[in-house]
Amino acid sequence: MNDSFGAGGFNATAGGGGAGNENKAEGVLPLVIEQVLESSDGGISLFGHQYAMITLVAIIRNVDYSSTKVTYQLEDHTGRIDAHLWIEDDGVTSTPSIVPQSYARVVGSVRNQGGSKSIMIFKIDQINSPNEVTTHLLEVLHARYKGEENSKRKVEGGFDTNANATSNGGFMESDSIGASLGLNGKQLAVYKAIKSHVSDIGISRKELQAKFSHISPSEMQSIIDHMGQEGMIYTTVDTDHFFCVDA
Repeated sequence: MNDSFGAGGFNATAGGGGAGNENKAEGVLPLVIEQVLESSDGGISLFGHQYAMITLVAIIRNVDYSSTKVTYQLEDHTGRIDAHLWIEDDGVTSTPSIVPQSYARVVGSVRNQGGSKSIMIFKIDQINSPNEVTTHLLEVLHARYKGEENSKRKVEGGFDTNANATSNGGFMESDSIGASLGLNGKQLAVYKAIKSHVSDIGISRKELQAKFSHISPSEMQSIIDHMGQEGMIYTTVDTDHFFCVDA
């Protein structure tokens, strides 16, 4: 199983920090623990794309409470890592009820201190269905192969897969997709960006606005509202994160 997720393959395409890696970190990348432990100190990246957060599905082996944080020891079939959930001074952050020796899904950012990796938790939820464990492993594989496919398309085709799909040199199927959905121009470009985004929580409004700086916030809201009303996209963790129904 470890060979399938190959931390070696992950590192070979990750690339470190520096002038050659200028992409802004965005999105959430599904990983196994070994990939986190062997990732570059410059951040989590895959095939040239820098990710702001990662998501794991692992067993909670131990829970340690303190006045400022809760530390979870996570374990999957590839390794162990500590994950920290910081408690706000005003008590706004409530401690989730996670039963030790059960599976949980964690979304967070990777921190490197003194050569040791850990995770700063953004969200943690207990998992009650074994299907979610299998689904996560498939998502890890899908993210890796999708990233490789997109990277090859950019190099061989000379175009950005996140660019406006209606521009010259874009996806050949874009016109038919646009016609079938009743979308064109900016609407279709935003739809394609949402559909192609690899993440457990979907693409954020902020990320969409950064990708399409020529679209005003009010026009972006109108495009999102239209696609939501037509049942093409839906919100996920909050009203500012979106998934494509056909993704």
